[in-house]
Amino acid sequence: MRDSYGTPDTPRVAVRGEALLEVDPEIARIGITVSARGTDRRTALEDLTRRNNAVLELVKTYGEAVEKTETGAFSITPELTRHGRGERVRAYHGRVHITAELSDFTALGELTTRLADLELTHVDGPWWSLRPTSPAHGEARRQAVLEAVQRAREYASALGADLTALVELADEGAENALPFNAAPAGGVRSMAFAGTEETAAPPLDLEPQRQTVRAQVNARFTMTPPRL
Repeated sequence: MRDSYGTPDTPRVAVRGEALLEVDPEIARIGITVSARGTDRRTALEDLTRRNNAVLELVKTYGEAVEKTETGAFSITPELTRHGRGERVRAYHGRVHITAELSDFTALGELTTRLADLELTHVDGPWWSLRPTSPAHGEARRQAVLEAVQRAREYASALGADLTALVELADEGAENALPFNAAPAGGVRSMAFAGTEETAAPPLDLEPQRQTVRAQVNARFTMTPPRL
C-alpha cells in the first residue's frame, strides 16, 4: 500500500490546486434542418434535394469562415390518413440535418439570417465552444499547478518548514481511473428560425458567450521537519 503520510523526518503535505478561467469562444456551431413535403415520394425527394443543395451552396460561399460542414440524419416519412377501413399515404415529409462550424463570428450572424430566409429551412444555435487544442486548457492547468505549489508552500511555512520535493501530481479523478465526462461546451444559447419568402432580414448581431475553463490537480510534496 502506498504510504501517503510520510514520516516524522520526511513529512508530506497534500494539496489541491484549482484554476477557473473565462475566455472568448473560438468556434460556433449551428444546426440546419431542411424540410420538404410532397404528395408523392419523388416530388418530396426532388424538393428536398434542391433545398439541401441551396443550403450547401450558400454555406460554401463563406469560404474559410466555415471550418466544417457535416450532413447528419436524412429521412423521408409517409403521412398516413384513414380512407374507409384502411390507410393511404396522404403526403411524404422529407428532412435533412446539417451542422456548420464557424470561426468567424461576424460571418455567423449574416449566414444564420440568410439561411433562415431560405424556403422551409430551420436554424438552431449557435453553440459556442473552444477547440480541444485551445491554449486556454493548458493555461488553466498551469495555473492550477502554480496554485498547488503555492498552497503547499504556505502550509509548510506555517509549520516553519520548507518544501523539498514533489512526490505526486495528478489530475482530479486520475487516481481512481474514472472516465472523463466532458461538460456541455460552454453553456448553450439557442435560437430558431423558419425560412420565409419575405424580404431578407438584416444580419443578426450575435454576442459570443464567454467560455469557462476549469482545471484541478492533486499534489503531494515532502518537506523538512516542522519546527513545532
